[in-house]
Amino acid sequence: MSQTPNNSPFNAIPPVVAALALLIIGVEIVFYAGASGLVGDRTAIGWRLEGFQQYSFSPDILKWMWQTGQWPSEHLLRFVSYLFLHGGFVHALFASAIVLALGKMVGEIFHPLATLVVFLGSGIVGALAFALAWSDAGALIGAYPGAYGLIGAFTFLMWVKLRAVGENQTRAFSLIGFLLGIQLVFGALFGGNGDWVADLAGFVTGFLLSFVFVPGGWSRIREMIRHD
Repeated sequence: MSQTPNNSPFNAIPPVVAALALLIIGVEIVFYAGASGLVGDRTAIGWRLEGFQQYSFSPDILKWMWQTGQWPSEHLLRFVSYLFLHGGFVHALFASAIVLALGKMVGEIFHPLATLVVFLGSGIVGALAFALAWSDAGALIGAYPGAYGLIGAFTFLMWVKLRAVGENQTRAFSLIGFLLGIQLVFGALFGGNGDWVADLAGFVTGFLLSFVFVPGGWSRIREMIRHD
């Protein structure tokens, strides 16, 4: 008797991408369980606030490190740990959905380590851009700068593909244009802390890193230039 093949889309998700999404959701589940009294003691209700205080990215802390020349590891960790903190379940769910969707497409082409570097590297640059743009802003949380880095890498892949078939390469940027447009509209209507700067910087970082991490790397880019 023949067996029906398992075509579940979850089987095709690269492990590094699945791990990032699970970590994002896992942290949120712990916070929710603590706030709901399902785990921990009476102090568990404050786990989210404590997590924000210890692991969110703060422009003020970066300014202090720069001025004093002290770079404690617990504060340097904030450059990546903030990516796994969210304001609520919906906030985390949307972030993990972007990571899964775009990360799957990028992870199928890039090496797993390269995919991880794109996500974390975009988060680091996004945090720096946020601090430079809004030095008096509050804390930065959320996986979106890293997720936008994956969008940048996906945009690069589309950009290369469109060039190869002789089509208009600007079409590759339609997704980021749509997302940033929606984000700016929501920010204008409901307010925000300017985190779109971090997202945009994450996108640019992911796009630029792809020149190095795409299979073939610089040799493919040089070949593209020679054929122009």
